[in-house]
Amino acid sequence: MKQKVEPIRIAHVIGKWVGGGVEAVVMNYYRHIDKNKIQFDFIIDEDSNGIPKEEIESMGGKVILIPPYQKVIKYHKELKKVLKDGKYRIVHSHINTLSVFSLFAAKCAGIPVRIAHSHSTTNKQEKKKNLMKQVLRHFSRMFATEYIGCSELAGRWLFGNKEYNKGKVYLVNNAIDIEKFEYKEEIRKIKRKELGIKDSTLVIGHVGRFVEQKNHTFLVDIFEQVHKENKDTVLLLIGQGPMEDEIKNKVRLLGLENCVKFLGQRKDVYNLYQAFDVFVLPSLYEGLGMVLIEAQCSGCHCIASNGVPETAKITPNMSFVRLEESSEIWAINILKTSKQIDRREFSRYIREYGYDIFIENEKLENYYLNKGCYNNAR
Repeated sequence: MKQKVEPIRIAHVIGKWVGGGVEAVVMNYYRHIDKNKIQFDFIIDEDSNGIPKEEIESMGGKVILIPPYQKVIKYHKELKKVLKDGKYRIVHSHINTLSVFSLFAAKCAGIPVRIAHSHSTTNKQEKKKNLMKQVLRHFSRMFATEYIGCSELAGRWLFGNKEYNKGKVYLVNNAIDIEKFEYKEEIRKIKRKELGIKDSTLVIGHVGRFVEQKNHTFLVDIFEQVHKENKDTVLLLIGQGPMEDEIKNKVRLLGLENCVKFLGQRKDVYNLYQAFDVFVLPSLYEGLGMVLIEAQCSGCHCIASNGVPETAKITPNMSFVRLEESSEIWAINILKTSKQIDRREFSRYIREYGYDIFIENEKLENYYLNKGCYNNAR
């Protein structure tokens, strides 16, 4: 009787699970990967929240909680033990510059394939955070054997132009299930009705954690200007995060409570895109901006800051406005765009640009299988 071959089990170091884009990317690949060949185990900081433990375990994965990286000694000791006990051949770290800590533990545990994955960049406006990133960035390659980036910009930022130009950075697109995000008129009507929004109302949407990077403070300023010009407007904010109360307070002070809706962390985001007219992302920086791929797939008109890589533009429905421009200028662009809305789906663009999860997932499977078959520890 032929013995069943066990799948390669990969340790994914997530850091803090906060329901952000990184977690969405990893889960998206996990849901679609061939689990007869590849299995994921999720190593997550114990002070996380909203971990989809039941879903992960139902697919054969494990959720392993460890002390947060701030407790450096405990973190190193526990992570090293987990990796040794798990007898992993591959560790895939998703914590950007902090991967220096996780991959050092992986090297000490004797893991042969150690992947550092760059999901983001940085911005001068986040001075304290930026300083730490810049310092740790120089150590990002020290314990990694493989480099992955979600975009050219993210890859060059973390691993350097020299390594990128040598072809040492493998690009893994933040791919999506295109069919889920395609524009559907009937879903648009249902969601607007659920939210109490009229068909005629101009809906501006945003999906992102309430953190400095996403620039919600400026987004509210932009919407205030839009609302001055057009009272039949609504701003929908999807997500959660440490700055949420601060933003809610600002909305109250501006008297916008009746036209700004905080929808929290949602499992139906792909349907909520249908209710939007214009998607606005004024981020200080992004490695790519996965939400822009989703929004464009649903036919939304998208306006993003110059903190977003130009490669995020994959349909004619997207444009950029400089962060240095005033909220009035942003509002003018949004109002101008709203008059040109011709809502339809753009799935062929998403597929052509390499964001189809079914195609990209197969590439990632082959990447893991190739790396898992040899020992290339440096």
